[in-house]
Amino acid sequence: MNLDDLVFSSALEQAQRIRSKQLSPLELVQLYLDRIELLNPKLGCYFTIMAEEAIALAQTQTEQLTANDPLELPPFFGVPISIKDLNPVAGVRCTYGSRMLINQEATYDDAVVTRIRQAGFIIIGKTATSEVGSLPYTEPQGFPPARNPWNLDYTPGGSSGGAAASVAAGVCAIAHGSDGGGSVRGPAFCCGLVGLKPSRGRISHAPVGDYQNGISTHGPIARTVADAAALLDVMSGYVTGDPYWLPTPTISFLQATQQPIGCLRIAFSTKIPPVGEASEGCAEAVTQTVQLLEEMGHQVERGCPDFTELIEPFKAVWQAGVAASGIPKDLLTPMNQWLLEQTGSAGDYLRAVGQMQVAARRIVAFFDQFDVLVLPTYMHTAIRVGEYEDLTPEETIKRIINWIAPCPPFNATGQPAIAIPTGLSAEGLPVGVQLIGKPADETTLIAIAAQLEAARPWNYRPTAIY
Repeated sequence: MNLDDLVFSSALEQAQRIRSKQLSPLELVQLYLDRIELLNPKLGCYFTIMAEEAIALAQTQTEQLTANDPLELPPFFGVPISIKDLNPVAGVRCTYGSRMLINQEATYDDAVVTRIRQAGFIIIGKTATSEVGSLPYTEPQGFPPARNPWNLDYTPGGSSGGAAASVAAGVCAIAHGSDGGGSVRGPAFCCGLVGLKPSRGRISHAPVGDYQNGISTHGPIARTVADAAALLDVMSGYVTGDPYWLPTPTISFLQATQQPIGCLRIAFSTKIPPVGEASEGCAEAVTQTVQLLEEMGHQVERGCPDFTELIEPFKAVWQAGVAASGIPKDLLTPMNQWLLEQTGSAGDYLRAVGQMQVAARRIVAFFDQFDVLVLPTYMHTAIRVGEYEDLTPEETIKRIINWIAPCPPFNATGQPAIAIPTGLSAEGLPVGVQLIGKPADETTLIAIAAQLEAARPWNYRPTAIY
């Protein structure tokens, strides 16, 4: 296998090559660090590169590989991974995309980081995010903008934009992200990857609390459904005191990729009420996917919940995250300053939570009739870097809502959703679809996503990075 094929191979394949001693952790980490040095100045996908720490751990693991039975090693021993820079890694700076925090060093690991370490991964860096993770593009002040490996003039999305760009460009094997309104699924869509938002309660927020009524969760960004499922296995699990929790599934999420599934009841729509019809390329991705599902023997029909009543309360809960960051107004970007000004009282917030929960109940009730819903991930392909910078905040928020409309409803409901790539638009940008499952049913969702991936493999690699 040549080096280019190696960096674009799946994380599971890399782990297997290390376990079979065809490859050492040190060789793999050094290969990725060399690519980061070459490509990160173009991409802006890493805020912090943990070269010294990664090499030290890779050297230790390489020595352990020769001394231990590979069967006794953790599943992702020696495989490089990145962590989104909204999540602390002990001893490493954690900026939250804020110029105010650019020199702040974390004193602890998030629980999800601990699980990732225990699985044998080697963390090679902290990836770029929008300021406090509030926006679906990654252009925070004080940092270079993150750029899309498919076309450097375009965004890789946000707020997990750096995570998606790093995987798509082959400067990381797999990535940790988080999703409070599409921030895993959107970047995966923009960059031609798999992005999985698990159910509420599947992954712990420990040791910190959840201050946005459960709309946000950690999630994997990967090249394959199997990689995403395997990383979800790693990240999942209850930690004492979690406000939400789910039972462990009867089979692993990785095993679900090989799980036979019968005829599913599948709804689909290319139109998102009340926003309207998706762009031609995004709508076509849905119709082609549905046609393939029908050929597989699934029962499909048009249908989609109406999200009208959700928009305003969700916006109120989402924008409160800026206020919760505690960053002084004058140190925020203009867009986040405006969002801070829109934040109401504690009573306004709680009323919005109640309204959001009522709207969410109606959306979940739709799934009494269906196993899976197929929608566009976003309403159109990636926007240009800086495309919104000259707009007023009011116009920006309108554009954002009209772009990301298919994603936030399922943060409100807490349902699992997965974005998978389907091809390229006429402009050469990735397109794909989003599959949404019943509450707590990642197993079926992963199984159907793997079935689609097997029928229509995605093997494209970006060329704009070279």
